[in-house]
Amino acid sequence: MKLTRRTIITYVIAVLIISPLIQGSALACTSIALVAEDGTVVYSRTMEWGAFDLNSRVAVIPRGHELQGHTPDGKPGLSWQARYGIVGLDALEKDYLTDGMNEKGLVVGVLYLPGFAEFQPYDPALADISMSSAELANYILTEFATVDEVREGLRKIRVVPVVEPALGGPPPLHWTVIDKSGEAIVVQYLKGELKIFDNPLRVLTNSPSFDWHMTNLRNYINLSAVALPAKKIEDLDFAPLGAGSGFLGIPGDYTPPSRFIRAVAYTQTARETPDGDETVYEVFRIMDNFNLPLGSAEGPEAPPELLKGMRSSTIWTTAADTRNLKYYYHTQHNRKVRMLDLKKIDFSPNKDVIRHLPLDKEKSQDIEDLTPTR
Repeated sequence: MKLTRRTIITYVIAVLIISPLIQGSALACTSIALVAEDGTVVYSRTMEWGAFDLNSRVAVIPRGHELQGHTPDGKPGLSWQARYGIVGLDALEKDYLTDGMNEKGLVVGVLYLPGFAEFQPYDPALADISMSSAELANYILTEFATVDEVREGLRKIRVVPVVEPALGGPPPLHWTVIDKSGEAIVVQYLKGELKIFDNPLRVLTNSPSFDWHMTNLRNYINLSAVALPAKKIEDLDFAPLGAGSGFLGIPGDYTPPSRFIRAVAYTQTARETPDGDETVYEVFRIMDNFNLPLGSAEGPEAPPELLKGMRSSTIWTTAADTRNLKYYYHTQHNRKVRMLDLKKIDFSPNKDVIRHLPLDKEKSQDIEDLTPTR
């Protein structure tokens, strides 16, 4: 992939100035999934990146496409052919998927885990089964159809620390994986070991590790969609001032632990939806609560020149209907929802080129003018 001069300059500046920031709080993604009454599982997530524009593209990977893993010493890593076609969003103008769904309805979301992600030690003798963290989503989506297959398959490969020049180090990632049955797991590499956690609530944010977040939920078991009852003290009657009193005490800040609590609360109290189409509305409504304004994720140290042209720390938001195989998104520039129907895409091996589409044809909001003319 040929990078533009402007992109190269951006990456160099990012390595020199932003790398310490990225390791801290530059990414603040949130992911969820809901199940419709007909059993359809709909996944959704936000992508927050407040250091510079990730320049994501829509990527369409066909069956049979050759993929190659990388290693720290430059030896060829694991090589494989795509078993399944994919639609997803990449980053850095490279074929690193950060989110996507394959034609079997398996979805993968890539989120940040700074300060906790520690990948398996690299052994040159095992280079042929090794890959970087940036390539794992590609591998999962092209190789597997179910969560059970992912569980088994990940134990046969090694994810090793490979430096990504744009970030100044190995990307500290973790992954949410959900299939069309609704089974969900979180994949993390902690202290150099693969950890796979069941994720029955289908929620994920960022640091610390997933098991910590699940323990922290116990601090908020009082939250409820039901309003608190009125209370009488002495001869005085006290009633809630308005709706929503059952959520008194819910954390409202942007930190990963607080977003995790809110994501669980909002998904567990979501309205019932009959099918995938209607559930897409509901997941996008919930994800609106996690949009971060520019300046909230990158911190005060971020050079303004790298944020030029950005309108939000939430770069894009996706949704995936795993039964009807429809992949949706909107962006920081245009809230109009766009959709790709995987059932209508030719994923045949004769399309042995990754096709790229721009996220936004124009970086402006579609606005319908309804002004009466008379």
